[in-house]
Amino acid sequence: MSGDLKWNKIFGAALGTAFVILVVQQASGLIYHSEPPEKMGYFVDAPDEAAGGAAEVELPPDWGTVLPTADLAAGEAAFARCQACHDAHQGGADKIGPNLYGVVGGPVLHRAGFAYSDAMTKHKADVPTWNYDALNSFITAPAKYVPGTKMSFAGIRDTQTRINLIAWLRTQGSTNDPIPAPDPSRQPGAAAPAEGAAPAEGAAGAEAPAAAAAAPAEAPAPAAAH
Repeated sequence: MSGDLKWNKIFGAALGTAFVILVVQQASGLIYHSEPPEKMGYFVDAPDEAAGGAAEVELPPDWGTVLPTADLAAGEAAFARCQACHDAHQGGADKIGPNLYGVVGGPVLHRAGFAYSDAMTKHKADVPTWNYDALNSFITAPAKYVPGTKMSFAGIRDTQTRINLIAWLRTQGSTNDPIPAPDPSRQPGAAAPAEGAAPAEGAAGAEAPAAAAAAPAEAPAPAAAH
């Protein structure tokens, strides 16, 4: 009898311990419960920021030098990321973003009937055409260059990729837009312009459609804005 009582106590203690562990697990689950994210994260090609949190100032490309030597095949390949939202061929239909045929050097709101955002409409008052600098700035960071744009594309941070893309877009209905003469002030080693300084002639400020590759945007894929 005493032996049976001893074993009963041992089994009872074991069961009690197991019960306590289960209760603690259930309580911990309720206290530290976490929900999975509604959307999975994904990589976006966003411009880097310099150490210290300040955006790095980059010298604008010398279009007279870089456009004649740009890799058009690479530019066409770069446009592949924009095709979900933009067409760049003559006669092509508008998609989420406007057709980009003839966008280089063209007016900011170059597609009649396209529902551009209020932000892009306001931008046209300041920069009426999509010149090379304007396209470059917009493709680098659409939401930064035109705050409020519907274009959700994060931007292209690689300068050479942007140059190739803009050079290829020029072949799509914009070959009459002249390539500016080489500008020594934009050559490697030249000082970057002070922030807020007015861009050189033919520089920033263009209506080129926004460039995008991902979600609905109102500006053309990596190049023009909506």
